This record gives sequence, structure tokens and C-alpha cells, in this order.
Amino acid sequence: MDNHSPAEGARGDIRRAEERAATAAFSSTGPSGHRSRMRERVLARGASALADYEILEMLLFLGIARRDTKPLAKALINRFGSLHTVLEANQDTLAKAGLSAASVAALSLPLLAATRLASAEARSRPQLGDWEALLVYFDTALDGAVPGQLRILYLDNRNRLLGDEAVNTDTSRSAPRVESAAILRRALQLHATAMIGVRLCGDADVPEKRVLADAAFASELSRSGALLAIAVHDFFALKGGAWAGLRRLGKL
Repeated sequence: MDNHSPAEGARGDIRRAEERAATAAFSSTGPSGHRSRMRERVLARGASALADYEILEMLLFLGIARRDTKPLAKALINRFGSLHTVLEANQDTLAKAGLSAASVAALSLPLLAATRLASAEARSRPQLGDWEALLVYFDTALDGAVPGQLRILYLDNRNRLLGDEAVNTDTSRSAPRVESAAILRRALQLHATAMIGVRLCGDADVPEKRVLADAAFASELSRSGALLAIAVHDFFALKGGAWAGLRRLGKL
């Protein structure tokens, strides 16, 4: 009678698959070889053409040189349930499942790459969903900006920053409608779903008075934006540590 548990059996399958991969060479490692055919398929049709086990198989190429990694890739997916769970497993778990150090190292790369990409995105696209996050952003990104300038922050549906751009405002009677159209075109280009206006006060400006001067412009932008499902979260005027916002003043 076999007294091994299912987990032990799965670990054995993975270990045996890796041993076979380490010892059984391809019948052809030239242009007609298995790896070459997979690479050609990726180049011709894109990586999305690969099945989950084939993606895992290609990653395992890094840890097992010039051998057939398909059985090992399939054994891993059978053991862990999916490509996602294999790649999220920590190194100890993969080692306990029967993988060698080289294979474990190869499978650690996608999670490392994803983590670094997410970190880079967080730096380049900060989330501005509350006032504290906005203040942190204003303290760094707007340092040295031109006094009197109006900036529009374009946000996605998670309030992540897509763009921070200066707007050329005009005091003429037709300016609000003209400028709002240009801002909304830019929002559509960036696939933005929300905006925040930021007026940088000059030395003689009082934030509350300055932001109230933008109320008509903000209202026009909000009205036009609503037709395109683009929200105007608020308009602010900033001067050092002092600020005023149209929503707080009940004007937006």
C-alpha cells in the first residue's frame, strides 16, 4: 500500500520531472528544436499566444539549460493550481516542492519585476485621493512653479496622476468655454476620468479671493466635463502653507 500523502506525491512528481529535464537532452537543439519553435511563436504571435504552462516552461529555461522543461512546468501547475500561484510562491515553498536552487531563482524573477514596476508606477503616478496626499504632492512637484499659474492635475478612476500640466488662462469673456474645451480634449487624450485645478498664488494674492476668481472657469469646466463623464474634484489656490478650495467654499 502507498502511504505517501498527496503533497508528498506532488513533490515527488516535481522532483522527478526536474531530474528528467536535467538529464534528457532534446533530439534537436537547432532551429527545429523545441525552444527555438517556442521563441519563433512568441516573435510571430506575441507572448499572449503561450499557454500558462508554456510561460512557466520558458522561465524554467533559465534554470535548466538546453533540456525539456515542459513536464516540470505542468507538474508545478498541477501542484500549485495555476501559473499565478506558482509565481507567487516564496522560495522556501518552491524548494520544499522539490525545485533546485537554479529553478527557484528563475521563478523568482517575474515577481521581482512586477514589484519593481509597481514601485516605479507609484512614484511616477502617485495616488491623490485625499487632501494629505495632495499636500505631499504639492510640496514636491510644485516647488519652483510660476506664481499665478493654473495647473490641471489629470487623474484616472483610482485617482492616480496621469498628468500635471499648466493652462494658459485668459481674462477675456470667452476664455472659460475656450479653455475648458482644450482641457477636456487633453483629458480625453490621457484617458482621465477626473481633474483637480491648482492656482499658484502670487505674493499679493489671498488664496480665498484668488480661488473665487476661478469659480466661473471651474463651473464651466465641471459642467462640460460631466457630459463626458469627467469629474472636477476641486479647484484650489495655494500660497505657502495656506490654501482655499471651491468645494469647501460651496462654489463647486
